[in-house]
Amino acid sequence: MDTALKALAEPRRREIVRLVWTREMAASDIAAHFGDVTRSAISQHLGVLREAALVSERRDGTRRLYRARPETMEELRRFLDDYWTGGLERLRDVAEAAERRKRRKNPDG
Repeated sequence: MDTALKALAEPRRREIVRLVWTREMAASDIAAHFGDVTRSAISQHLGVLREAALVSERRDGTRRLYRARPETMEELRRFLDDYWTGGLERLRDVAEAAERRKRRKNPDG
C-alpha cells in the first residue's frame, strides 16, 4: 500500500493513471500528452506505477501498452476509507470523552 501511495504522490503519475484508466495507451502516446517532460522521464514514471501495481504493461511488437489496474485502485480506496473512518471514530470518541468530563465538572449545564 505504501508503494502505491508514494507513486500517486507525484502529480504526473496521477495524470498518467487518469489517462490509462479507461483505455490502453502506448508509452509514446502517454509521453506525447506531457509536452514539458522527456520520454525518458515518462518511462521512469511508468516504471514506478508498474512496480506499485497501479498499471499493467503489455508488449505489442516494439510498443509497450499501459492500462490502469482498477483492482489496485480499489484496494487503495478501501484502505483510505478505513483510515478516514477510523480517524473520524477516534475524533468522535475524544469529543464524547471531553463532553463527559465537562458535564462531570459542571453538572448543571
